[in-house]
Amino acid sequence: MDLKWANFSIKRKSIGLKKIFPVIFILITLSLIGIIYIQINWIVTMEESRQTLLKQKLILAMNDVGHQLVEQRGSSANLQTLRLRPGISWRPSDQFMRELMRPPTIAEKFTADEINEKLRKALNIQGLKDTKFEFSISADLNNAGFSFRPPEIRSSNFLKELEDTANNWSAYYPLQAPENLSTGSILPDEVLVVVIPDFQNIVLRQMRWMIWGAIFFTLVIIAAFYVTVNALLRQKKLSEIKNDFINNMTHEFKTPLATISLAVDALKNEKVVQDRQKSEYFTGIIKEENRRMNKQVETILQASLLDRQEQQLNLATIHAHNIIQEAMENFQLQLDGKGGRAELQLNAKNDLINADEVHFTNLVSNLIDNAVKYSKENLLIKITTHSTSKSLVIRIEDNGIGMTKETQRRIFEKFYRAHTGNLHNVKGFGLGLSYVKTIVEAHHGKIKVDSLVGKGTTFTLEFPLKAGA
Repeated sequence: MDLKWANFSIKRKSIGLKKIFPVIFILITLSLIGIIYIQINWIVTMEESRQTLLKQKLILAMNDVGHQLVEQRGSSANLQTLRLRPGISWRPSDQFMRELMRPPTIAEKFTADEINEKLRKALNIQGLKDTKFEFSISADLNNAGFSFRPPEIRSSNFLKELEDTANNWSAYYPLQAPENLSTGSILPDEVLVVVIPDFQNIVLRQMRWMIWGAIFFTLVIIAAFYVTVNALLRQKKLSEIKNDFINNMTHEFKTPLATISLAVDALKNEKVVQDRQKSEYFTGIIKEENRRMNKQVETILQASLLDRQEQQLNLATIHAHNIIQEAMENFQLQLDGKGGRAELQLNAKNDLINADEVHFTNLVSNLIDNAVKYSKENLLIKITTHSTSKSLVIRIEDNGIGMTKETQRRIFEKFYRAHTGNLHNVKGFGLGLSYVKTIVEAHHGKIKVDSLVGKGTTFTLEFPLKAGA
């Protein structure tokens, strides 16, 4: 009754987990999508804000330089000394004098290096120390009084960068010319043009730590999401494994308990009590079923010890061939019952290994038992050995029902049992191959499985040879 109740309870938990898992998965997925969407919008908004701030700083720097250039241009006459040959007199015209007295334009008064230095200082003040730029000062083409002229002063790459409007940003600052009061002439207005190459990448570089931080924490959230989903899947899988284990344990214990119960009832019968031969027969049944139950309990306890790594190995030098032959002889009756046969090709020149004799015998027996359980008629179990300079290699091959790729991946998991369709004649807890793998690794060995459905299975084991043998 207790086993049935435990089985029913685990089934209820398994069903509950199956129902709640999709809900949890959907909620976490929606949360993750929402967080990523908010992060992207935040980065886009921050980029726009940084671009606006950068433009404001650039305009402030241009204003500062523009004011300096206009103030330093001055209004003094640009009077040039004419050197004439002796004996020649020349009276300049009024127009020529006005031109001669005209104040210089900014492009005439300053050199490109001077303009570049002023712009660099202004940008440094605004916190744009490493920002690259190109510039020019030219006549205002919007002034109707002057025809088109190329830039009068410019940096080396100005024209090239000005053309790239997709990646670069340009700013214009008008340098309004004052009227020459002494001559009544008006100077042409000029324009300071500054081009910032690769403008968007400048903003992104300024935001790089924020962007990397956002990416890092988004990855942390994704990792947490993965770990959570993986934990739920493992919990679901564990629930199914426990359910299968309870089912298997129920069936494994139910049969011997029922047999013992019938045998006890038979021993109470007066005729059986008076018949010594029958009494010994039923007593033998009880003893055999009790031994069978003890073996099942021992298997579970042994798996628990191995899981906690509390199992101690009593290592000794053994001949592996002797163990294999003895284990194979113990299964001869089962092979005969299935019309099967065994073939041993123990060709290893050196079979001395350091191993725990009991556990080594058990792992070989488990592999042979596995071949017998999952077999067809006319079973053939073939065991071969060979040795290398450092290892003993054992191959246990059968022509049984074989395994799928999925089963091969999970065959060494604790409590896992290969599905056999509607056939339920294979008994056990799914601990045998898990035990085998644990013992092989405890002996510093290796194990692998190769199988084809309907063709059979081959287990290959490799153990280190005894040193100096």
